[in-house]
Amino acid sequence: MYNTIATLKKGEGRTLKAGGLWVYDNEIDSVMGSFENGDIIAVHDFDGYFLGIGFINTNSKITIRILSRKKDTVIDRNFLKKRLEDAWNYRKATVDTGSCRIVFGEADFLPGIVIDKFSDVLVVESLALGIDRLKLQIVELLKEILAEDGIFIRGVYERSDAKVRLNEGMERFKGFIGEPFDTKVLIEENGVKYMVDVEDGQKTGFFLDQKNNRASIHRLCKGKRVLDCFTHTGSFALNAGIAGAEEVLGVDASMTGILQAEENARLNGLEDRVKFRCADVFELLPSLEEQKESYDVVILDPPAFTKSRNSIKNAVKGYREINLRGMRLVRNGGFLVTCSCSHFMDPELFAKTIKEAAKGAHKRLRQVEFRTQCADHPILWAADESYYLKFYIFQVIDEM
Repeated sequence: MYNTIATLKKGEGRTLKAGGLWVYDNEIDSVMGSFENGDIIAVHDFDGYFLGIGFINTNSKITIRILSRKKDTVIDRNFLKKRLEDAWNYRKATVDTGSCRIVFGEADFLPGIVIDKFSDVLVVESLALGIDRLKLQIVELLKEILAEDGIFIRGVYERSDAKVRLNEGMERFKGFIGEPFDTKVLIEENGVKYMVDVEDGQKTGFFLDQKNNRASIHRLCKGKRVLDCFTHTGSFALNAGIAGAEEVLGVDASMTGILQAEENARLNGLEDRVKFRCADVFELLPSLEEQKESYDVVILDPPAFTKSRNSIKNAVKGYREINLRGMRLVRNGGFLVTCSCSHFMDPELFAKTIKEAAKGAHKRLRQVEFRTQCADHPILWAADESYYLKFYIFQVIDEM
């Protein structure tokens, strides 16, 4: 069906054969036939055995991204519609679809594209050349599928402004797909209202992956004093407030984020109990300790400290530092909520780092629960890149 064939070197393609969707540049022995970057080609093992079809881009270290393992597959409108229907039906079965991630790249077998739904707005992030060619068709098909369920999308915004596009030989881009619209979108999650800025907010505008994790802190916060570090636009802080916390302080280094968090607090009538401060968390935590401050619940939800294996050592130092400082601010018997959203900070290393922090802080930890990302960001086994979020709740106990 696809006459251009990439043949792997003998002994290569282990990730692909184990169920992954990526073929790296150093795994390819030859490409026979003509192609342009972004074209769909076939992939064979060294002995000619068919492994799949996917789009190729020689600008990227991830040179081929697999779309299907079936030899007779045609990548056309029907193929894309079936993939999108499967993705939407999965969300309907597993999560609140008021606002959710509808397409999560490789985990939905549509590598290189993310689509988030915020109420009646879609936000698209396209990160690979091959899928970028199909982007407009994907958006139109998804709007049709949602309309069949009575959901009508008033606007689509593209946030393909991540640096990773440069690795694909693509320019960074953001802008409307279709007619312009008001890019401030009101959503509600766990009983909390947020104004999401899909044009200028981080990533696609709001971090949907922590939805269930934010709900999990509600039972810990009633009547409590809470510190939320790296609050961004206030999501954990506001969940603590809506759950009945007596006093909440949210901290972030971005004044833009803090102003949005304050607006969100007013939206929920929580401005009297949920306050925000613009500060560097690494500087603030030691200062709070010096001031003998203490909290019933301390939440640490930092951005990814590493986006590559090369910087993992510095990331470990950062995670160890904030967790040690955070534990010291937790009252005896209180709770630490701590996360890592870096794929390269694997679960074992993150757990080891927290253990080291507890030893340094002279605290004992009693694990309440461990969670990952919300189900609308599914973890596809054998596609390790889809598993990135680690979320712990611990009770923190003074050494006895």
